[in-house]
Amino acid sequence: MECAPRHRLQLHAGARGGSAGPAGRGGRTHVLILGGTGFIGTHVARTLHGCGHAVSVLSRGGQPAALPDGVEPLTGDREGPDHGVGALRRRTWDACVDLSGYLPRSVRASVEALPDVRRYVYVSAVATYRDPPAGPVTEAFPQRALVPDDAAPRVADLDNRTYGPFKVRCERLVQAAFGPRATVLRPQVVTGPGDPTRRYTYWLARAARPGPMLAPGTGQDHLQVIDVRDVARFTRRVLEEDLGGAFNLAGPRLPWAEFIGLTGAPDPVWIGADRLEAAGLTLSKLPLFRPAGSPLAGLMHVSSDRAQAAGLTLTDPLTTIRDTTPTALRTDHPDALSPQEEAALLRAARDA
Repeated sequence: MECAPRHRLQLHAGARGGSAGPAGRGGRTHVLILGGTGFIGTHVARTLHGCGHAVSVLSRGGQPAALPDGVEPLTGDREGPDHGVGALRRRTWDACVDLSGYLPRSVRASVEALPDVRRYVYVSAVATYRDPPAGPVTEAFPQRALVPDDAAPRVADLDNRTYGPFKVRCERLVQAAFGPRATVLRPQVVTGPGDPTRRYTYWLARAARPGPMLAPGTGQDHLQVIDVRDVARFTRRVLEEDLGGAFNLAGPRLPWAEFIGLTGAPDPVWIGADRLEAAGLTLSKLPLFRPAGSPLAGLMHVSSDRAQAAGLTLTDPLTTIRDTTPTALRTDHPDALSPQEEAALLRAARDA
């Protein structure tokens, strides 16, 4: 792991009214990760810990965390009675990385509990942008309309209609509270080793099976994701270089023909979007396939130039595919195209 030799973000003296815990020793930055046991959070925690930072992670405690020894676990539910902030009282951290802030009420509670952090990094999403007719989408692109706080559902009830607008409101809360001490990261679809989302991994698992494989469209539509390890490394850079502002995080933009070729699929059969639609197939059955002109297709062209100028490095797509395939092969994909549906579409294409 490549680590910077020095850290610009200096330590606080200690905790308010109590022990500083693992922070305050050895010149390490003490970082609190909210949601540090999930997919992205685990990678961020490992990266920061591996580069010598003291790391605490707050989670509901309901899932085993594959975290290294020395990372401090804290238990708190962002949707609980105290929004999980009980474990944060009488403590200070130099920085906070907020990965589990989906609703304004949860983010507001965390912001109010951590007024003294030198850097608050809020991990948002490109879903905050309005549906663009075309890209590249930069950080200056208009965002989705705000929604009132009293419309906030439970996290479990968020959907494609509400997720982006609530993320926008959460961004604004963090920016209003911390000003130049706030950093907003807007990642593209995140994948990589351990990806549990069953989107990108569907295509890797399908490509590993023998026989003809349905490939959507003509091959000229585009796919764009970002490797979770790139997100983790850039988060570390934000903390160590004390970078403020908003950054899109997006990987290389590939035509689907190139992506399917990199997966090693032995016999792709391209079926156009019009034929798929005529067969009654919804795009939800074809994860991440957004043909030109369909909703959110423009968000497959997100610019990360600003982040790259600040030090974002991107993993080669073939490396992401290679390293994520073991995860894909042990992941169930019940919401994607079933083998029976695929076989029927392949037969219809062959007989046409």
